[in-house]
Amino acid sequence: MINKNFITENLKTLFYALIIALIIRSLFLQPFYIPSSSMEPNLLVGDRLFVTKYSYGYSKHSFPFSPPIFKGRIFFKEPDRGDVIVFKTPADNRTDYIKRLIGIPGDKIQFINSNLYLNNSEIFKTRISKQDKIFCGNRAIDVFTFEEELENGKKFKTVYLKDFSFQNTDIFEVPNEHYFFLGDNRDCSKDSRFLSSVGYVHKDNLVGKAQFIFFSSDKSIGNFFEFWKWHKSLRLNRFFKKIN
Repeated sequence: MINKNFITENLKTLFYALIIALIIRSLFLQPFYIPSSSMEPNLLVGDRLFVTKYSYGYSKHSFPFSPPIFKGRIFFKEPDRGDVIVFKTPADNRTDYIKRLIGIPGDKIQFINSNLYLNNSEIFKTRISKQDKIFCGNRAIDVFTFEEELENGKKFKTVYLKDFSFQNTDIFEVPNEHYFFLGDNRDCSKDSRFLSSVGYVHKDNLVGKAQFIFFSSDKSIGNFFEFWKWHKSLRLNRFFKKIN
């Protein structure tokens, strides 16, 4: 015979555990999975990372399913250029994207001859490799790898197709309370350059700052349950790697 008190206590324990997990996920840390190659070479498909929810304060998008529990953003802290940020896309306010913050309110951004300009000054970049291959979807593409440096000293790797296909743009003027994001895989990223699908991102759509990778595996080699392939699929050198 099943003891009713045993069932009740276990249900209480499960309920409290769910509440604690919800609080942690909403206010402190949330795990995310990288499904695309738009942030290569810094984030790879199969990376799992933690995002801090408190970094820029809280909006309705800090919580599961974005409930309209309050308007605007509370405890807001301005993000820094170069931060890698998860945000809800303006197109549907539901889909999570992860990109690098390049432009803050009032900035002017433009590509001229495949060079990135911020407020009429070219972003300094140094080519560190000209023989790399990275992914664009399922395709392996030949790229030049650069180290770019923003005016605040933030440095990170970016990659461009060797034919520099994304060459010239109009000027993007970032509106008040909005941000401009780019993928590090510059020729294979749907980001703020595409105004109809992503465009400028309102501060209320920020979800959190990507901090570190806690797990990474190459799904093209095998899934997690194929333990006999772990020696090939697990990227141990990416475990607990800080995101720059």
